[in-house]
Amino acid sequence: MTANIREKDSRHVLQTYGRAPFVLDRGVGMHVWDTDGKEYLDFTSGIAVTPFGHADPEIAAAVSDQMMRLGHVSNLYHTAPQAELADMLCAHSFADRVFFCNSGTEAIEGAIKFARKYARTVTDRPKTQIVSFSGAFHGRSVGALSLTPREAYQAPFRPLMSGVAHVPFNDVAAAQEAIGPETCAVFVEPVQGEGGVNPATPEFLQALRALCNQHGALLVFDEIQTGMGRTGTLWGYQGCGVQPDIMTLAKALGGGLPIGAVLMTERVAAAMQPGDHGSTFAGGPVVCRAAQVVLHRAAAPETLAHVAEMGTLLMERLSEINSPHIREVRGRGLMIGVELDIPAGPVLAAGYAQGMLLLNAGPNVLRLLPPYIIREDHIDTLVNGLTSILREQ
Repeated sequence: MTANIREKDSRHVLQTYGRAPFVLDRGVGMHVWDTDGKEYLDFTSGIAVTPFGHADPEIAAAVSDQMMRLGHVSNLYHTAPQAELADMLCAHSFADRVFFCNSGTEAIEGAIKFARKYARTVTDRPKTQIVSFSGAFHGRSVGALSLTPREAYQAPFRPLMSGVAHVPFNDVAAAQEAIGPETCAVFVEPVQGEGGVNPATPEFLQALRALCNQHGALLVFDEIQTGMGRTGTLWGYQGCGVQPDIMTLAKALGGGLPIGAVLMTERVAAAMQPGDHGSTFAGGPVVCRAAQVVLHRAAAPETLAHVAEMGTLLMERLSEINSPHIREVRGRGLMIGVELDIPAGPVLAAGYAQGMLLLNAGPNVLRLLPPYIIREDHIDTLVNGLTSILREQ
């Protein structure tokens, strides 16, 4: 079966992904199994998408119930799940309004449009510049890619969106130099994910807030990976004394189903009118029912406390691995990067052989994004496995 599926994939699926050499078939909790029956511990959460693991019964029941009640009607009509989810998101954040979409990239594209439209309502002079930072990853569409300063990602698709300035991450002086009267928005990840799991310092985020206030620009937090409890607080911006004007969400929000959201203040929302933006599938009843379950559980104090506790333990145990290949362990909550002095690729492959699903973030950073249901024995398995793998590299 495995060979047959891989052959069909090779023959018919556009080959834009470097996939693992097996075919995943089912999952429960922290575990998945491939079509040959091999079991793996999942430390990826589908790239931070399944915070409560696989086959969660509460999410599955909500999806099944809603699908049998009302599956899709488009945004031409009101539905209770969308309105209720928007209410929950606003109640748990800085935001007054929500725009729903289908992915993180779409959320970034929406935030770009909202920021530029807002700027047109507050000034009649040119104010279209967007600032993003080195190491950022905001998505693969043309606008989002323009904010993602990766030469290999950008080069084949230029010319991209104009009016974007890329500034060194965590460099307050460079941000002061780049952000000015022509800046309409500053996009930043509280913890960079694809860029290597690099936390922004509170001082940096506070400086960005002050600069945006000074120049009438909007501060946009990309919380597609950090949001929904991943860092041990519900939102990554919490704890740094800063609130954004716009926040983008996706990944964990749907608990495994595709959904994105752009959260904003009333001040930003007032710039948008009917017809300015839209989506056929966005905010459908089924995915919004799932997201209500996820948000309710992710916001629970006991969930956030467990994420913080397990994240601290995991960081401590990783730091105790006596390997010359480990340069640094960094992160927040259950979003952890292990910087190596060797390529991460062979470590991922060795992890597969030992029955562990792992991720990288760039060429030499091992990225760990386990589900929030992780236990101490799972951490023991991971640390023991990594110790063995790194000893053999």
